[in-house]
Amino acid sequence: MVRAIALLAALAGALLLAWTGTKTPAPAPASAPATAFSAERAMADIRQIARAPHPVGSAANARVRDILIGRMTALDLSPGTQTAQAFETRAVRGDGWLVGATVENIVGVLPGRDRALPALALTAHYDSVPASPGAADDATGLAVTLETLRAIEARGTPARDIIVIITDGEEAGLLGARAFFDQHPLRKRVGLVINMEARGGGGRANMFQTGPDNGAIIAAFARTAVNPVSNSLAVFLYENMPNDTDFTVSKAAGVPGLNFAFIGRQFDYHAMTSTPANLDVGSVQSMGDQVLAAAADLAFARTLPGKAPDAVYSQAFGSVVLAYPAWGGWILLLAAAALLTVAVLTARETADLPPADVARGAGAALFVLAASALLLHLARRATGVDFGFLEQRPLLAQWGPWETALAALGLAVLLLAPPLLARGGARRGLAGAALVAGLLCSALGGWDPVGLGLGVAAALLGFAAFGRPVGLPAAWLGVLVTGLVVAIALQALQPTVAFLVAWPLVLAAVGAAATALGTREDRPHTAALALLAALGGGWLAVFFHSVAQGLDMPDLLGLFLWLGALLVWPLAWPARPWRRALAPAAGLLLAGLALTGFVRLNDPWTARHPRATSVFHVTDLTRGETLRVATTPGDLDPWSRRVLTADGGAVGRRDLPPLRRGVVWAAQARPVGAAGARVEITRSADGRVVLRAAPPPGARVLILDLKADVPMVAATVNGRPVKLLATAGVWTHLRWTATPGGVEIALTPRQAGALEIRHASIDERWPEGASPLPARPADVMAFDLSDSTVVIGASRFSW
Repeated sequence: MVRAIALLAALAGALLLAWTGTKTPAPAPASAPATAFSAERAMADIRQIARAPHPVGSAANARVRDILIGRMTALDLSPGTQTAQAFETRAVRGDGWLVGATVENIVGVLPGRDRALPALALTAHYDSVPASPGAADDATGLAVTLETLRAIEARGTPARDIIVIITDGEEAGLLGARAFFDQHPLRKRVGLVINMEARGGGGRANMFQTGPDNGAIIAAFARTAVNPVSNSLAVFLYENMPNDTDFTVSKAAGVPGLNFAFIGRQFDYHAMTSTPANLDVGSVQSMGDQVLAAAADLAFARTLPGKAPDAVYSQAFGSVVLAYPAWGGWILLLAAAALLTVAVLTARETADLPPADVARGAGAALFVLAASALLLHLARRATGVDFGFLEQRPLLAQWGPWETALAALGLAVLLLAPPLLARGGARRGLAGAALVAGLLCSALGGWDPVGLGLGVAAALLGFAAFGRPVGLPAAWLGVLVTGLVVAIALQALQPTVAFLVAWPLVLAAVGAAATALGTREDRPHTAALALLAALGGGWLAVFFHSVAQGLDMPDLLGLFLWLGALLVWPLAWPARPWRRALAPAAGLLLAGLALTGFVRLNDPWTARHPRATSVFHVTDLTRGETLRVATTPGDLDPWSRRVLTADGGAVGRRDLPPLRRGVVWAAQARPVGAAGARVEITRSADGRVVLRAAPPPGARVLILDLKADVPMVAATVNGRPVKLLATAGVWTHLRWTATPGGVEIALTPRQAGALEIRHASIDERWPEGASPLPARPADVMAFDLSDSTVVIGASRFSW
């Protein structure tokens, strides 16, 4: 009974610590001291900026630009605009991509005492995606910038200049940042950047990216951090993900810094629901507290942090950030090994530690890892929701029940393993259940090698470990050995992420040494184990929450259940009768399955979480037909079907390049006489092929798909050299925004050949000659470029 109470207390304590470690702070009122950050003051700017969607090049974006110029003028920043054409090229799935736009950055300077010192830059972007007011992304970043500057001015004149870089065209491809760091004269004065972003509408702000050699920057950040969620694991993961922010550009330019964002309430990311009313004001306060603390420290410092070897660091609890050099991880592992040695030596005085039983304990720990990953992966497939940015929105619309289901299912596996290992004889049942679960992953959503692989791995581990009964000391030692081996491997290969295993391992090793590997079962020792499990479990739960939000890969969460096993194992070990020990696991399993079933069967769409729809009126000049089109994935919703069938056409699936890669829903429609892009191709006297394309009046977006049957020796876009069509037979996709004059592409071919061109222009208005769109119900919203008029065409030019 004592152990069961301690287990319950440890889980409750971990949950409480996780809640305090992730909840946002109370917003400071507008009456807060002038030197402090006030979210309520910042909200006044957010309400002005996020009144409507304002993509680059739109009239609404010009309104936001003027608001920001006025606010920056009032703060004595002497703002000016930088108008430039910028573009970016990249390769995606073998095809070339180029995105470009005409941008208007806003740049201002708060002068410091020594104008010769390297400047601190605060950056945020002011454009939104087409169908979102952008209250979080990035009106919050703008408001935090302005409120931070106001608070710094109230503290006096900083030691160095603070350059405010408000970029345009971030959503179109980081274009404003590229224009500044490529062309603006102030770019050479920037010594460090603090960037502000958002990938949701709530949650505590996370400092998730720095430049290389970040040891000194992390030391400065740790001095000032206010209830942060930040660690070197996040930095490592983000550096290896395809995501980008404006910080990507400054970092590539060799400027270090700190990148902040919050990612809660991801349903609102790039959605019409990203309004000031739906924004968590506590998230604004969280970002403001951290940005002001860091910015003020750096602005008034005599020197900016230089380069130092990358630090290993993580938030602990409260405002504590623990950081140390990478080599410090070896000292931690040495301490863990020493504690385990003490634990083994003291345990051997009263208990046997057969190597075979230690191996079974290690196998059981790895079973927890594989089986929890398998069960969470199976639950994700069981929701019936496809994977993808838009596809996963039904889960984001009911995030609370879904994350609770994941936590319950994972804990069920963790609490199931110790009593079954103690009892023995469960190998066949566990192996069979794992294989069935692996096969179900494919049965629920098509061929699934990940699910099948996890099923086989869990089956083999279960069969090997859960044979005859094993005692607690040997079993727990085996569990801890897996942690030590993995921590050593990470320390050798990737030391900045080894802390994730090393820190729980050290806590568990302390408990193992203090209790002689669990043989001391009196109340004080059991209470000590509960305290260690609560501390480590609460810390791990913050990671569980962050990864669950940031990555739609629930199987990865099995890692945190395995790490939790290091600490929870002795508390979950059964007393007689052993069946009582299965009750918590069985209850959590049933709760997790019930919540998963609820998520699958529940209609998630409400006025707060409406279904995303994206419909277009398309004139195809090449085929001489007019269509009504829906591009949202999955089954066609009733409202979109009503739009598509308004002219009596039958709904079917078809390809429609260059508007969309992949099939769309489409139905025939009445022609409306919409004008398309002007596309001209000529051969210049010097042998170049010159393509000039411009959108029709009113269209903001121009899309070009180009493919040549011979490689190009050289290419320019609006006079600037670029690598384009260097490989024959490969499509290059260009998306040019906010440039009424269009784009001129000059190509120098290697030999005679031909150029294929597909083009589309997008006017973000429904055509006047078409039957109007029906009113959307409250639980349906427009997404991205929905409700637009599209004219597509194609041509071929030979030389």
